[in-house]
Amino acid sequence: MSVTILAVFAAVAVLFLAVLTRVIRSPSTGFVRSFAVVAMVLLPSVWLLAMLVYADSEMRKVSFCTSCHEMDSYGRSLHVDDDESLSASHYQNHRVDTKTACYVCHTEPGLLGYVDAKLRGLHDVRVHYFGKAPEELKLVEPYSNAVCLKCHGEAKTFLEGGGHQYPETLIDELKTGEMSCLDCHDIAHSLED
Repeated sequence: MSVTILAVFAAVAVLFLAVLTRVIRSPSTGFVRSFAVVAMVLLPSVWLLAMLVYADSEMRKVSFCTSCHEMDSYGRSLHVDDDESLSASHYQNHRVDTKTACYVCHTEPGLLGYVDAKLRGLHDVRVHYFGKAPEELKLVEPYSNAVCLKCHGEAKTFLEGGGHQYPETLIDELKTGEMSCLDCHDIAHSLED
């Protein structure tokens, strides 16, 4: 949704509300007045819902995540020529959607993962604008294998070893969390310039 479309939508909404206000003030039938009141409640509600959907889709983009100076080096790490870096190899080889890579790789599966990501994002925005960002950014909690397994967990290459010499129990240990994916794949972002 572009800014032009939003501006046109807002102008139509203001015009519609002005007409409805005039209808309410005029001596008209009860039906017209009831329709006007319902429309004055429904139109802003629909507009608010549209803006929430738009904001949610924008906040999932890499460009949003890297718009803060604290995240600049993480954005650059997506373009580093280093196959050991998980972020760069996934981003450059299109293993994830390049527009939403940050969101995909930092959000656990399911509704609770979505809500958790939004709450963490609100915390980060609060710290960015009203606090002091730490010199070195760290994950609040250890990186969850569930994030990796939502894509890799049922992949044939993963289940068959994918070029690794997996012990029989490794996949079970990863699924139960006894072992972290980052124990072996320890370079999530290559932050060196």
